[in-house]
Amino acid sequence: MVSYEDYVRLEAEGPTRHEYLDGEILAIACGTPEHAALAMAIGRQLGNQLEGRTCRVFSSDLRVRVLATGLTTYPDVTVICGPSERDPENSATVVNPTVVVEVTSDSSEVYDRGAKHEHYRSIPSLAAIVVVSHRETLVEVSTRSASGWNHTEFRAGDRATIAAIGVELDVAALYAAAEEPGS
Repeated sequence: MVSYEDYVRLEAEGPTRHEYLDGEILAIACGTPEHAALAMAIGRQLGNQLEGRTCRVFSSDLRVRVLATGLTTYPDVTVICGPSERDPENSATVVNPTVVVEVTSDSSEVYDRGAKHEHYRSIPSLAAIVVVSHRETLVEVSTRSASGWNHTEFRAGDRATIAAIGVELDVAALYAAAEEPGS
């Protein structure tokens, strides 16, 4: 069993990032070039559309803590609208994302769509969870509503709507940006 304080110290001292839950430190797998390019394309589209507004887009370097469950993780892309709220136990960690984006991988796909998705749903400020497939051209957007969470799938030719922040992701352009030049 590792304390949250010890986890934060490990993260500050080491070059590798880890998730933390229930006293366990879990290694985060390294992404592929395609994974990194896809995350960057998402961040670029979000950033371009949110320019001049009160929302900021963050890379996977931003640590997010789910206070209700204790999960501490690094989403591939995070959007925070308004001022960031910091973890009371660590000021380098935020607790109020508006949107989180996860790009799946072979090792994370089931977790991203399942347990991690459930953790994210307990964040009061979170308005949308976006899961982007590494296997096929597919962007899934789960949106919080008064009656719960609604799930919508978007494919090539679609524009994935994230209504809570007033943006649309061009699905085909995301995947085109992740392709190797000349392939």
